[in-house]
Amino acid sequence: MRASLVALWVLFGLLVIASLFWWVGLAGRLSLKKYWSAVLVRLCGVRVRSSGRPYLQGPVLWVVNHVSWLDIFVLNLERSTAFVAKSEIRHWPLIGWLAAGADTIFIERASRHTIRGVGKAMQLRFSRGQAVGLFPEGTTSEGFDVMNFYANLFEPARLPEVAIQPIALKYFHHGQRSQFAAFVGEETLIANLWRVLGATGVEIETVFLTPITEPHVAAVSTPLTATEVDSKIRCSTVKDATFSDATGSSPNLLSQKPAFDSETKFECPPRNILAQLARASIQNVVRRP
Repeated sequence: MRASLVALWVLFGLLVIASLFWWVGLAGRLSLKKYWSAVLVRLCGVRVRSSGRPYLQGPVLWVVNHVSWLDIFVLNLERSTAFVAKSEIRHWPLIGWLAAGADTIFIERASRHTIRGVGKAMQLRFSRGQAVGLFPEGTTSEGFDVMNFYANLFEPARLPEVAIQPIALKYFHHGQRSQFAAFVGEETLIANLWRVLGATGVEIETVFLTPITEPHVAAVSTPLTATEVDSKIRCSTVKDATFSDATGSSPNLLSQKPAFDSETKFECPPRNILAQLARASIQNVVRRP
């Protein structure tokens, strides 16, 4: 039943894009996209909670860790956003067609020429006062850590009037941090949709961290900006996770010095350690609500 309702809502969205979307002006399109995303997330049976203060006025680059196809629609609940997405998404059934019609900026990461074009498209949206969403990992993960960032797409946001706000997405299943809804590996979109739509208890938390403003753009390098955002998201993503081995004992991470993030007040273990421990133990750990 849920899958049927979602399919009908997606088809309705395609109809709106084809017949009405480009006749209502920018403000109308942003409002429609926010409302449509809110209904979609509700039809999917996904609960969403947020913490922190989202940057809701003026141009902003939202820098986000990537876990699932749900990420885009969840962030649209707070503010309609034009996302930079890999070109493969354009060819996904239904969702790809929706993304193409909803102001998504597609990129082929291996092409420098394409990256320049994407930069111009981002700056155009900034000039209109819009939010642009970026998944700088370049792929999805299980959501327990953040992979290295591609820094090249931070450059278009290096303007005095553009804020850069890191956002951490954390996925839960029945109150426990989980990779249940993650769209990773060789899984097909249809298989992931079927699992998520057939389940209950999926919840996503969006953590809006302090925006990074750059009043002295010339004095800051792109790699430094990417590193700072990477650190903020990584620390927030892992700070609520519980790690244990199969016997329930806590692993010893003291042999590797963690990174410290002053905003989240949490010491981040090295990402390779987190990935190994999370995959081995998360299914056996009961999360606090």
